[in-house]
Amino acid sequence: MTDIPLSALLGALLALIMLSAFFSGSETSMMALNRYRLRHLAQQKHRGARLASALLERPDRLIGLILLGNNFVNILASSLATIIALRLWGEAGIAIATGLLTLVILIFAEVAPKTLAVLHPERLAFVASYALTPLLKLLYPLVWVVNWIANSLLALFGVTSGQLDREKLTSEELRTVVNEAGSMISQRYKRMLLSILDLEKVSVDDIMVPRNEINSIDLENSEKSILEQLATSQHTLLPIYRGDIDNIVGMLHLRKVVGELQYRSFSKERLLSWAQEPYFVPAGTPLDTQLRNFQRHQRRIGLVVDEYGDIQGLVALEDILEEIVGEFTTDPAAQISDVYPQADGSYLIDASASVRDLNRTMHWELPVDGPKTLNGLVLEYLETIPEAGTSLLLAGYPVEVVQTKENAIKTLRIQPHLRRPKRAELHRRQR
Repeated sequence: MTDIPLSALLGALLALIMLSAFFSGSETSMMALNRYRLRHLAQQKHRGARLASALLERPDRLIGLILLGNNFVNILASSLATIIALRLWGEAGIAIATGLLTLVILIFAEVAPKTLAVLHPERLAFVASYALTPLLKLLYPLVWVVNWIANSLLALFGVTSGQLDREKLTSEELRTVVNEAGSMISQRYKRMLLSILDLEKVSVDDIMVPRNEINSIDLENSEKSILEQLATSQHTLLPIYRGDIDNIVGMLHLRKVVGELQYRSFSKERLLSWAQEPYFVPAGTPLDTQLRNFQRHQRRIGLVVDEYGDIQGLVALEDILEEIVGEFTTDPAAQISDVYPQADGSYLIDASASVRDLNRTMHWELPVDGPKTLNGLVLEYLETIPEAGTSLLLAGYPVEVVQTKENAIKTLRIQPHLRRPKRAELHRRQR
């Protein structure tokens, strides 16, 4: 070493510090890579991404290689710094070299390259993968021995590296990813993606048309009455029943009926011959499951039945699609036919209106974990059938019972502009 020029030793020391910075930056950039973007770029045949992805298939080997190289160059740099210090300052230079080298490595080989790697992981990782891939092949036997010893020690504590976590996201984690996408995804598409994730939390019971509102044909009515109903119906598919809606006998496609009636006489028997077999859906079926069932059975409408086989309502494919893309009208009040805006900012609402539909279209926050309609929500809260004029706070919304009929509420008035941010309290007043 005494024959080597001091300038050569300083040059070698500088090169070792640069190699240390390379290994430190490579480690941080590789670990900071977005795995999903990395897989996307690898599928797009990006060579740097493919090399980085291959290295990360076994991160224990990658870390072993990087730390092996980093520790080797750091120890060698320490030895060279000691030799240089002895030449310049004698034995007193050992302490000087230790302090200076620690500071230099900390700043130029650790903090600076690792900070740069965190800020630009792809730029550094993809370039580093070109050097790390052949280096891993060259030093594989040594890396394997180091990993085998390290993994054996970890196995003593019950830690194994055989099965690596592939970072599978849960639906809630995926929801967070979508929310944090920022300007990369428009608000419209973001809402659609979040709605798709919500399908498994919503069942057909939440969006179905209640049985008392199903537009259907009773075969016990007169032929004239049935013809008038066919001529004025706004729906394409209508259930056919006999006497009671629980006695469903088929589903009628109006387009086919209109075409047939142009050339043939009408009769109930012919109406039955045009009907197709009804499709039943168990109550409580999640929307994501029902969407797949509609696709598998090639149906657009299903009749929701409870555990006793009684009809509870009707669910359509369009209703599920609206849960994803939103309503097909732009005026919030027009999206629900039972909502009537008033001049004072309040709304007169049919009590049979769906709570979820009101929340979605009117941007309210009524409770959805209980009854499905406003009528059921108020009855559950009051635990009695109220008289007209009864007022209450429901989830902070001032609600007034406007009209009742026998065993149910018919019309309610809600004043969302007077909502109070506190728990609902009951207030009665008689007019």
